[in-house]
Amino acid sequence: MAAAMMAMFMAAVESTIVSTAMPTIVARLGDFHLLSWVFAAYLLTQAVTIPVYGRLADLYGRKRVIISGAGIFLAGSALCGFAWNMPALIGFRALQGLGAGAIMPVATTIVGDIYAPSERGRVQGYISSLWGIAAVTGPLLGAFLVQHVGWPTIFWVNLPIGAASITVILLVLREARPPKPHSVDYLGSLLLMGGAAALILALVQASELGAGVVTALLLLAAAALVLLLRHERRHPEPMMPLELWRLRIIAAVNVLALIIRAAMMATVVFVPTYVQGVMGRSAIVAGFALTAMSMGWPLGSTLAGRLVNHSSYRTLAAICGVALIGGSALLIALSPARGALWAGSAAFLTGIGMGFGNTVLVLAAQSSVPWRQRGSATSMGLFMRMLGQSVGAAVFGGILNLGLARRLPGSGDVVERLMEPAQRAGLGGAAIERLAAAVAAALHQVYLVAGVLALIALGAALLFPAGINAQHAARD
Repeated sequence: MAAAMMAMFMAAVESTIVSTAMPTIVARLGDFHLLSWVFAAYLLTQAVTIPVYGRLADLYGRKRVIISGAGIFLAGSALCGFAWNMPALIGFRALQGLGAGAIMPVATTIVGDIYAPSERGRVQGYISSLWGIAAVTGPLLGAFLVQHVGWPTIFWVNLPIGAASITVILLVLREARPPKPHSVDYLGSLLLMGGAAALILALVQASELGAGVVTALLLLAAAALVLLLRHERRHPEPMMPLELWRLRIIAAVNVLALIIRAAMMATVVFVPTYVQGVMGRSAIVAGFALTAMSMGWPLGSTLAGRLVNHSSYRTLAAICGVALIGGSALLIALSPARGALWAGSAAFLTGIGMGFGNTVLVLAAQSSVPWRQRGSATSMGLFMRMLGQSVGAAVFGGILNLGLARRLPGSGDVVERLMEPAQRAGLGGAAIERLAAAVAAALHQVYLVAGVLALIALGAALLFPAGINAQHAARD
């Protein structure tokens, strides 16, 4: 458990610690226009490999897969610190992502293997607390290392953590599954990774790639999906077992994962924008909202873990939907006069909902299948989460940009100045009021759509069979 949590923490803190250091890194390496690719390269390679690693863990065991993935991640981390320009850093971040794709699904699967279904809820509370710690300590640690040691150390700080995790797994993890020959689905892996890469790239980089390229990527993703479905039906050991989708619980897990992660992005991305751009508060005050969400998340997960043996998956998923509806309602009613505390309360409720949702999704996926499918079921849910985040960010970003273009045609640069207090002061009172009102109206549309998604999430809770909980686990 300690080794799995160290591996998870290593992957969780990576995104938050790098965000803090990026201004310094760009100042040293240049090529500011490539900034978004530092994050996109990591996200892309991580997302497309998650289902592959999950399936390999079912075929060849968890131990060798997570050690291999962690080794690749650490190699990429070490090389990132030696990057001599931005293209090199992007390439090494992609290598990091190739390894990170194994860490979260396989570490989560290992936890599901070593604990009985009745204990997994309690353990998920510990894991969610770890994510909360990473969300809070990552930016602080990143700022300290950049200021006092140097930006390469934000990548190297993971090396001793990863080495300790690998060592413990090598020494203590015992897998009693007898080895047997397997038919590796290489074509299915390529189709899955290629289609997922095209889809996520189109969503994440839609604003930079242009309509023609985005359309071509979406068509490529659709074609890869069709070919994958045809191929997987014929392969004896498919990379994405389609029979899992025929299980009602797995289908419910994947649908709910997509919806709640998409809805979450309205808070993660656009609440700080409201606090800074509309309210005119500092970045520190804007960060308060996300800290409130990080506090609500482990609390919700802990409560769900305590209730999971006494309540059904449907009930816990419904609580997730209700909390998200509450958070969205507060965001819809948000106004400058209500202040940052109101925004933080909305984020806290969203965090509660995400804590309940993530816990029930992991527990339901792992308890509904035997050992030989647990890695695939776990990784499929994680992949749908990442896809939901990409879809949510793309959709909400499009809604915001469309709203601003309609209310403030050609004022993109001025709106950016609204977010920076020093530049904001030079705009004048009338201009600030006009711009802030336009941003607030556009963000109101974002929060309305997030509210609709929260309502859909509540409805999706009905997809779970009634009365089923952790006590109804599949036999290994």
